Order: sequence, then structure tokens, then C-alpha cells
Amino acid sequence: MADDPNPTPTPPLAESRRHQMFPVLSAAEIARIHRFGTVLHFRKGDRLFAAGEPGPGMFVLLKGSVTITQRDGLGHVVPIVTQGPGQFLAEVGQLSGAPALVDGHAEDDVDALLVPPGQLRALIIAEADLGERVVRALILRRVALIEAGASGPVLIGRPQSAAVVRLQSFLNRNGEPNHVVDIAQDADAAALMEQYGAAAGDVLAVCPDGSVLVNPTENQLARCMGMVDTAEHPELFDVIVVGGGPAGLATAVYAASEGLQVMVLDCRAYGGQAGASARIENYLGFPTGISGQALAGRAYVQAQKFGVEMLIPAQAQSLDCAAKAIKGELHVTLTDGRVLRAKTVVVASGARYRRPEVPRLAEFEGRGVWYWASALEAKMCSQTEVVLVGGGNSAGQAAVFLSQHAAKVNMLVRGPSLAASMSRYLIDRIDATPNIELLPHTEVVKLHGDGNTGLNAVTWRNRQRGTEHDADVRNVFLFVGADPETGWLDSCGVAIDAHGFVRTGESVTCKHSDYKPAPLETNIPGLFAIGDVRSGSVKRVGGAIGEGAAAVAMIHQHLAAMERAAVTT
Repeated sequence: MADDPNPTPTPPLAESRRHQMFPVLSAAEIARIHRFGTVLHFRKGDRLFAAGEPGPGMFVLLKGSVTITQRDGLGHVVPIVTQGPGQFLAEVGQLSGAPALVDGHAEDDVDALLVPPGQLRALIIAEADLGERVVRALILRRVALIEAGASGPVLIGRPQSAAVVRLQSFLNRNGEPNHVVDIAQDADAAALMEQYGAAAGDVLAVCPDGSVLVNPTENQLARCMGMVDTAEHPELFDVIVVGGGPAGLATAVYAASEGLQVMVLDCRAYGGQAGASARIENYLGFPTGISGQALAGRAYVQAQKFGVEMLIPAQAQSLDCAAKAIKGELHVTLTDGRVLRAKTVVVASGARYRRPEVPRLAEFEGRGVWYWASALEAKMCSQTEVVLVGGGNSAGQAAVFLSQHAAKVNMLVRGPSLAASMSRYLIDRIDATPNIELLPHTEVVKLHGDGNTGLNAVTWRNRQRGTEHDADVRNVFLFVGADPETGWLDSCGVAIDAHGFVRTGESVTCKHSDYKPAPLETNIPGLFAIGDVRSGSVKRVGGAIGEGAAAVAMIHQHLAAMERAAVTT
């Protein structure tokens, strides 16, 4: 058959899966939902929910219609859809009562069944088949909002400036819709920058409620958007997980699904370092591979489905073990001063990116020096030459990903080859990629450029020959390993190895001589360590998830022992 001279273009997600995004429930299905909600009445023109304000939950329309619109902080309004009887209004953020990302106004008199976040989670679990359809729709709606980029905060500045990229990366890693307005292309945006006294390299962040921040930190932007839970949490959790990477999310999902009260906190974004992986191809069950962000995003939604409380971004400052012997509690103090209480704590804080000893490195971080390779960085590298340093799996994944965008990827490794540190499938793929050049026995020794405008050249040296080479390169990607994030454990005397990783199981002696720690338990009873932060871990996504799941059985054993001890005293 001849090719169609006018092929039909591939429809965007919002069109190709529209029937899954906006399903119509039958009368029988609505009847099953009734026991989870309360019927509310709205007059024509009433607002059911507004962008930037805490979401009330899911509305199931019984009568009338509601128009959904996107609105950004600059007041731009874009209609999305009008929904009628049998349809439900919500997106994935309503599993936890997060701020709404869209506005909903009644087109006429409306009767709607409101299912609050807690009841929505109960519905999804109790009504499995119906819950599956609802969750799929909620996820697809969030994805469509991200793709559209017409809601959420507006970042005003130069799209490739360090300030803009920093905040855009933070929002993207957390699955938050956003869009960038280029001051070189928009006179009104440039005038707003001038009005707030911002320099050309700065960024203005306009929140959904219209608040404007100049060069905010990630935490300041998160608070402006309502992402951060600022409430006190006096309750005693069964488990607090410090770290939202694959290991921590696995613990959260398994523990919460088995009825434990769980909180997860992470200082930046869910997914940890794995969330920045362009493609993971050796994780069981994904023969075509999956990006770290996609894998982490699914786990994040799954955790919320089972009622896990998420504090992101929130950073643990210290661990207090003093109350363990008296009350059976461990206390985690956050950098904002709040104190969280738990019967058990899981250390899944992973590792921080290692910084090689290269002069002026800090000066160019975010201005040409990167520790991950996402679509944002790849876009900046289009048809240019880049340098990538590192020989592990993360480096290999990044090199292959960047090779699809950059004109050439210079891959520098200190050793003779990749064989000792990288999976064979990645080595073969790198060998087969013509625009990746492997440079063994080589390291970066100099960075050139201006701290304000960014990196413009790199010098590397062959360690065997002692020769140096200068290259006009504006982007360097560093994947040279990481150091364990364990400083917040110092006050508790947690046992660590010579490299700073947390020791567990038979390798430690418990402070209580008659207590035998479980394989993933530290020398502090009730304190567990999993994933990259644990001494002896395999430093693979699959291994981290396995440890996260295994830890839950040990947590149950510890909690049972605590209950038995309480009965006998």
C-alpha cells in the first residue's frame, strides 16, 4: 500500500487518552462512591476550587456542569474542559489535599458529591476496579497539565540562566506544572523584572496566587506555592522515612499498605539521584526501560494512595535518640525547628554528589557544571560539544541520553576502561554510539569562563602522557560518585564505616549488649538504614527497592517487640 500523502499527526496525550482522562461513571458506580462523600450544592458562577488554594478532594458531578480552566500567576486563563453529570473533578494532588492547579466554576446550578482526600484514598483501596480508573485519570490529568505548562508558577528571566534552570529543575523533579517567560521575547516580563529591581541574570517567580519572589530558594518557592506542609505534627508515627529515593519510597509503600502510619521527608524532590536517570534498562519488569523520574513518580503516587504523609521539601537536621530508652521514641528535628516523633526511623538519605577538586568548580555550578542530565540540560546542549566525567552506570545512561542531543560527548574516565564500573549493556551501547568518544586516563583540570555568564571552555589532562587539551565546551556533566548524607545522625552516635556509610546488622554492636540488630538495623534499636547510605549496599535502583521492602518486615518485628515489652512492664 502506498504511503498516505496526508498522514494523520500523532495526537498529544490530552487527545489520545481523553477517554481515560475524563471517563463518565455509571449510576451504579456513583452509588458505590456515595458512602465515601457528602453531597454539596453550588449556584451558577460559584467557584468549587481555585489554583493555589488547598484542594478539597474529588467532586463527582450529579447535576449541572463545571468548567475547568488553567490560570497562572500573571492572570492568563486557558480553558481546559467542561464536565457534566457522571464525571469527576480532581487530579493526582487531591490524594493528599495539595493545592489545586486549576480553577473550577459552576456553569449552572450544580449538585456534587465531595470525596475528601482521606476518603478518596479509602475509595481507591476499597473499590479496586473503580479505583484503578480513577487513579489512571488523576495521573493522566497531572501529566497533561505539565505538558501544557499553562498553570502553576511562572518563571521570568533568561531561559538558560542558572537561576531559571535551578528552579525549573526543582519544579520538574517534583512533577509541578510551570512555564518560563523569556524577558528577551516578552516586553511586559522585562518591565516586571525592572519593576522588582531584578538583574538580567535573576529570576522572578510568580506564584499561582500572584505573589512575586526575586531569586527565591527552592524552599521559598515551595512555600509560596503551598507545596510545603507547615503544620505541626505532634502524632507518633510508626515509621518516619528520611529520604524520598527508590529505597525510601519502597519502604513507605509497603509499610503504609500494611497499615502503618508513615511519613516521608526529602530535602529536594522525590526520586533522589535515581530520579535524574534518563533511562533505567536493567530494572525488572521494564524490558524497554523506564526513566528514573517516571519510576519515582509512580512510586510517589502509590505511596499517597496508601496514605503516606509527604514532607517535600523538608530537611532533617538531627536525630535525637534520648527518648528511645524511656518512651520507645526517636525524634527527628527539621531545619525549620519542627520535631517529628516515631517508633522507628528509616535512614534512606542517600548520598550527595561528589565534587572533584577542580579550581573554580563551585563558581560554575548551575552555569555550565551539572550533576545530572535531564531534558532541561539536554536542550541547552543541542548540537554542541559536551564533557561528561565518570564511568559508572549513571554516567553511562547520561552519556547515551546526551548523545541524542549533543554534537559530541567527550566521556572522561580516570581508569583504563569502563569494564570495572559499568554494566555490559551500557558499555556496548556507548561503543556503538559514534558521537561518544571515550577518553581513558583523563581528568578535567581547568574550567574557563566568567562566573556570571557561565562556562566557555575546559582543559583536560591525560594522566599517563601528561598532555593537556583545551576544548570550547559550555557544559560539563559530573558523575563521579557521591558521599553518604549522614551528618544529621552525628548526635545519636550511629555506627558508620571508614567511608561514612551507615553500618547495619552483624557489623555493629548495639548499645544494649543483649540486643541483636536485624540485618538492616543500626546500632540504635528501631533505626534502620537502606539504599545508598547503607554500608555494603549494591548501589543499584533494584537493590535499593529490595532493601526498602525488606526493611518493613524488620520494622514489624521491632514494633511487635515494643508491644510485648509494654505489656510486661
